[in-house]
Amino acid sequence: MRIKIVNSLIILLGNLLLAIGVQMFILPFSILSGGVAGVAVALYPLFHIDYEIIINSLIIVLFVIGWLVLGKEFAFKTILSSISYPIFLSVISPYLPTLELDPILASVYGGLVCGVGIGLVMRCGASTGGMDIPPLILNKLFNLKVSSCVIVIDALTVFLGLVAYDLGAVLLGLVSVYCTGVAIDKVLDFGGTSSKAVWIISDHYQDIIDRIHNELERGTTVSDAKGGYTNMAKKVVLCVVDAKQYPLLINIINDLDNKAFVITTDANDVHGEGFSFGFKV
Repeated sequence: MRIKIVNSLIILLGNLLLAIGVQMFILPFSILSGGVAGVAVALYPLFHIDYEIIINSLIIVLFVIGWLVLGKEFAFKTILSSISYPIFLSVISPYLPTLELDPILASVYGGLVCGVGIGLVMRCGASTGGMDIPPLILNKLFNLKVSSCVIVIDALTVFLGLVAYDLGAVLLGLVSVYCTGVAIDKVLDFGGTSSKAVWIISDHYQDIIDRIHNELERGTTVSDAKGGYTNMAKKVVLCVVDAKQYPLLINIINDLDNKAFVITTDANDVHGEGFSFGFKV
């Protein structure tokens, strides 16, 4: 119950930040951003329909699609956003200051604030009920990275503005889209560990393992393998180290066997003894 309450508060905070970003930066400066606000800005010159009507209509349609594809649990979490976001959008408007900014600054800060809001909501397994639903659907169906899908879909939304705006407005909108994607990515990764997963193939594997245990105080996993070309039996050592320890590990390997075959990948979310327990997104 406590976790549900905390998640609900985070979802509300995320939607509040999203509404602030839209009302302070996106709509006043007619920024062709992504999301339903960006669609509203792009369509307004063509149909002259009020921004809030377009935004609320899109939220309802996308919510239904998300319910059908992502399931009831997602829908239950998202319905809070679908209700709170339009309310925040309408209620906070009279209380926000009118800013006189360079449009580029409005685009950057609008994208960052909106991205943080969307990222907070996504961390709770929910959605703002807007254009972040398609990226979540693509993530579920094709395992594509959410933040990358957000950038692509939002960029397509911005290019929709070419119908009624000039190229300068589109380029300005792409700045906002990029900032939104970066902010979402950082929020989703926040709390995870910055580590390296290293696979080591060496005839001196035991010496390497001993030094990893003694000097780095990290665990290792040893697997049996066979060379595809030589058909010779090999041992493969897997070790996950903190990013700061990675140069030390490479020094150990080179010191014992400068011909060792080493494969390194980033590990952004590591759980278990010896590592901090980050949030699972």
